[in-house]
Amino acid sequence: METPLTQNIGPGKAPPNLAQYQANGGYEGLRNALNVSPEAAMDVVKESNLSGRGGAGFPTGLKWSFVPSGENSPTPKYLVANGDEMEPGTFKDRLLVEGDPHQLIEGMIISAYAIGASVGFIFLRCEYVLAAERCEKAIAECLENNLLGKDILGSGFDFELYVHGSAGRYICGEETALINSLEGRRANPRAKPPFPQVSGLWGKPTVVNNVETLCNVPHILRNGAEWYQNLGIGADSGTKLYGASGRVKTPGTWELPLGVPVRDLIEKHGGGMQDGYKMKGFLPGGGSTDFLTGEHLDLPMNYESIGKAGSRMGTGQLIIMDDQVCPVGMVLNLIQFFAQESCGWCTPCRDGLPQIQHLLEKLERGEGSWEELETLAEFPRFLGPGNTFCALAPGAVEPLQSALKYFKDDFDNHIKQKCCPYG
Repeated sequence: METPLTQNIGPGKAPPNLAQYQANGGYEGLRNALNVSPEAAMDVVKESNLSGRGGAGFPTGLKWSFVPSGENSPTPKYLVANGDEMEPGTFKDRLLVEGDPHQLIEGMIISAYAIGASVGFIFLRCEYVLAAERCEKAIAECLENNLLGKDILGSGFDFELYVHGSAGRYICGEETALINSLEGRRANPRAKPPFPQVSGLWGKPTVVNNVETLCNVPHILRNGAEWYQNLGIGADSGTKLYGASGRVKTPGTWELPLGVPVRDLIEKHGGGMQDGYKMKGFLPGGGSTDFLTGEHLDLPMNYESIGKAGSRMGTGQLIIMDDQVCPVGMVLNLIQFFAQESCGWCTPCRDGLPQIQHLLEKLERGEGSWEELETLAEFPRFLGPGNTFCALAPGAVEPLQSALKYFKDDFDNHIKQKCCPYG
């Protein structure tokens, strides 16, 4: 089974109901987990080297281990599936939730058992109406068959699961802003420490994991850590949902071994560039990552290699920029989005992103100056890591700083020609 996450998903296929999911090995991972201690189940995930699939790539089992355990630990504990998928160019979690909701639910039950959580939430962006409906239906099936609720499968473990529709803000992808939103508060990030694993939802221990991360858990508990390790390429474990958008012949999302070369994503799975277009650059992990170029096509798509190249793998969803797209216009489009989505909590993000947008708009109209271009080049430092309350602004300026690095001539030509050279 080389594509465990998408084995039940395909064009035109309805999501499996409970009986169909179980016929294909569903909930075997849960039964294996319930036959051992929570600590043993957590150890299997640790040994598998599963890393977070939301963008940061933090080891999942290690994150779980930060939750206080023991008889005197705080209760209740919470588990949240982060399905607030608003990263530009990213559409992988929707595929999983709509295509196989039981896979996510099984992953959450196992994860909750491992960390001792008694309540869980599937936090979905508000536009994912079909995903929410399918999750609700799958949850109802589980309740009818003793897979959720009290004394699951006679194990003595209780777990309640609810679907929560987000109000629709990009910042809810940040785990502490998501927690504030779940509590009915304004979706602003919280100061860390304390980290959510110690003090999260309503002040209780909380783990927030990405949907794709949680969907890996049933397969790890069903097939073992060594099996999962062997799915990846090199030192990387497991598969990854990669994708490509832009002027490739077959844009989409594919489950592939973690560490597949960038070139394979674009040329083999994406079908190469459309006729008459050439690749100028690409964002490797959604709209908040740095541009890379043709010299990086043979890099493995993993966290370490993309990081060493000066970008981040992020969500693993490539946004391809072709030679007929203006880099200034593309960066402006992204900055407009991030400026709109700023929660306004800190000054560099609240005021800095609109100022970048203003300067880029002038440049795109052919009204920019050399002095303003120098100012633009300073913003990635002003809004960089450590200067803002959360990572929204540092991520937002990554396309800008890398575009100035690789496509500086395009910025210069807007000033020299007093217009956008791309028309």
